[in-house]
Amino acid sequence: MGGRLATELIEVSDDPSCLDDGDFWAVSTTFEGAFTAAKFATVVDASFPTATWNPISTPWTSSPDQSGYISYVDTIRELIAQGWVYQVNACRQICAEDSNPNLRGLFSRILESNPAPWASYLEIPGINIASASPELFLKRTGGRVKTSPIKGTQSLGSSDFGVKDKSENIMIVDLMRNDLGMICKSGSVEVTQLLYSQDHPGLQHLVSDVEGDLIDAISWSDIFRAVSPPGSVSGAPKSSALSTISENESPRGPYCGALGWVQGDRAELSVAIRIFWKNEKIYFGTGAGITFSSDSQQEWEETELKASRLVKIAAGHYK
Repeated sequence: MGGRLATELIEVSDDPSCLDDGDFWAVSTTFEGAFTAAKFATVVDASFPTATWNPISTPWTSSPDQSGYISYVDTIRELIAQGWVYQVNACRQICAEDSNPNLRGLFSRILESNPAPWASYLEIPGINIASASPELFLKRTGGRVKTSPIKGTQSLGSSDFGVKDKSENIMIVDLMRNDLGMICKSGSVEVTQLLYSQDHPGLQHLVSDVEGDLIDAISWSDIFRAVSPPGSVSGAPKSSALSTISENESPRGPYCGALGWVQGDRAELSVAIRIFWKNEKIYFGTGAGITFSSDSQQEWEETELKASRLVKIAAGHYK
């Protein structure tokens, strides 16, 4: 994570107060709020060790499938029309059989074929994640914090983002301003960049930056409690969006949680999107932000676009 290779696991904690000791911790949270932090005996600046990967050759199945996802989008649009919610990030999960013992080899391929600013790998008992996340959830430098929500995705080289993407981004910027306002000093939260385009392998994203100055002596427990789960993968208002997601989706687990590292008053935590995770099978999550102006079929196609390149890497189609 962040150019650091941590080995020799010595402690795992489900209590965010563990982060207050100032040591380096790898952190993974679930979308539903479970917290896991791992401390290692050795942390060095180093490249990720290469490993072999047996490509996924079995078919991927989606939950929900295409018709189910389109129905979910239509349900959200109805709820928006009723005034219950303004925007919801609607997600689905795909999975396949996998004979690999872990995701190390896949992460090596991701680093080669799909470099991402917040790429991270975590392997501890019960958790194995290979992430190509393009999105910053929370960066902390001393008393200053920054979040960079993504709302708006299109193929690389496309024309300017449309009205729907821009309005959705601004809606989530407002939500993140509110979230940071709960952990930052009054009057310090500001939008430092609004609606700029970021290029990634095969994709363009619409991004904004929100920053603020943390309340003096605030704990990591208070920070995680206030800002989780990430607003860009929830919706607005967040409480209504979370209720809609809970009623229509299976638990997301590590997908759409936070993933990264914390060391004292420094941290880099990504939104855990574009991640593979492994239990007995291999899983990948993909989603799209839904507003009243959404076209259900186009939203399905956006989820396909977000998944396509990385799933092909897992299948060995990119070298």
